[in-house]
Amino acid sequence: MEADWEVEIGGGAPVIEALWPGFIDLRIDPERIVEIAEAADFAPLAMLLLALNASESPVWTAKCDRWEPEPGTMASYIDVLPREGVVFSEWQQAEGFCRKYVECLNALALPECGANCSVELVVRHAVAGKAEGFGVTAYLSATGGTGAEAAEALGAMMAGFAGALPPLYFDAT
Repeated sequence: MEADWEVEIGGGAPVIEALWPGFIDLRIDPERIVEIAEAADFAPLAMLLLALNASESPVWTAKCDRWEPEPGTMASYIDVLPREGVVFSEWQQAEGFCRKYVECLNALALPECGANCSVELVVRHAVAGKAEGFGVTAYLSATGGTGAEAAEALGAMMAGFAGALPPLYFDAT
């Protein structure tokens, strides 16, 4: 598995709109996971969303999707924000989180993935109600000889992604 990060905060870059009209807050009501179609169709994504939104998690999720960009490839994205403060107040906080997360992800041994899995963390502007700052979009993808093999690799990577989540540390100043 390969993991990396980047920053996309310039003019015209996508913005994470966390509290969009269809937002389901799994922190408050995890039973509503069944209402998220992408998760209902793919159990590993449901498990990942529940783990990222669990009370002990330092983050929460705003949006997700899963698709098959081409035969034998499965991909997903998840918008991730810090539980403390709702958004990262400085892009450097989001960058530090990404650096640590990538370090943890690259240390994972996931034989189901091999070199066929990748994670790309992208720091973006984020808006959550009145809170404005930064968040991270995580792109996960896996390739296999078949769609079933790609889905199996993506599922394994999603389990590893949840397990590698680093704690968040913020400078109080």
